[in-house]
Amino acid sequence: TFALDKGWLTVGLALMVPGIAWISERRPLPALRYLAAAVIVIVLIRVGYEPRIVGRDVGTTPILNWLLYGYGVPAASFWYAGYLLRRRADDMPTRMAEAAAILFTVLLVLLQIRHYMNNGDVFRQSAALAEVAMQVCVGLAMAIGLERLRMRTNSIVHNAGALLIFAATMLATLFGLVVGVNPMLTGRPVGGNFFNLVLLGYGIPALLTAVLALVARHSRPLAYRAVAATAAVGLALMYLGLEVRTLFHGEILTRGATTDAEQYTYSAVWLAFGVLLLVAGFRLQSQPARLASAAVVALTIGKVFLVGMADL
Repeated sequence: TFALDKGWLTVGLALMVPGIAWISERRPLPALRYLAAAVIVIVLIRVGYEPRIVGRDVGTTPILNWLLYGYGVPAASFWYAGYLLRRRADDMPTRMAEAAAILFTVLLVLLQIRHYMNNGDVFRQSAALAEVAMQVCVGLAMAIGLERLRMRTNSIVHNAGALLIFAATMLATLFGLVVGVNPMLTGRPVGGNFFNLVLLGYGIPALLTAVLALVARHSRPLAYRAVAATAAVGLALMYLGLEVRTLFHGEILTRGATTDAEQYTYSAVWLAFGVLLLVAGFRLQSQPARLASAAVVALTIGKVFLVGMADL
């Protein structure tokens, strides 16, 4: 405490936690485990008081800034400390270390995205499609990683962390990607024809959500898998629709009228997607995939009769 200041003190305190955990393995005094938990609380208090770690001196360089040291080092320290503590017991200090590891990992990634997208201002009151899309992609990737990790550790903390991150990501998907920053509602440009914000915001999240549903198909209840599968299909439909819109209208999706050729393309693409879902459902022996295929085909047929036939 006398030697270090500001961000370095936070980093130094965080590095003490795996050190205490390592000593507790060789000198198994119960007080050492709780001492490690107490130091974790001190680090949390310091970060809660100043989330930027060093205030305005956090820097503007992407990735290589004080957020990386102030959150990355504690995250790595707590992951290793949780591993060491779990080898003796699954008690309160172990769970605190694991929970802090998940928390600091999430904060590290989300704040780095905010820092990168807002020129170093993590408190800026704005969010665009690119930022929300990156946060959703990272949230889904973390949920997949925690799903696989909890199967190995059987940790209640890893289980709860996977559920909380999944729920938060689904809320961000609904209120962010679907409503808040949807380019069909905002009119903001999405970029080129194929490698664009539509791919980042809807195509990649659809793929990650499908992977999450497959990872959890034998370890989660039906309700969880149904939500994941529904989100994957919904995001895929949005990606296909917005991508077709991009090909016909350019980077501003709200510009210009919808032609008959565009309407036919929507129907053809959605129908092909429904058939692919049916094939995947049979190959994977997945009832949700087959039901999703039926829903997509029914939606396409309804769209053809209600929209495509409306001009006749």
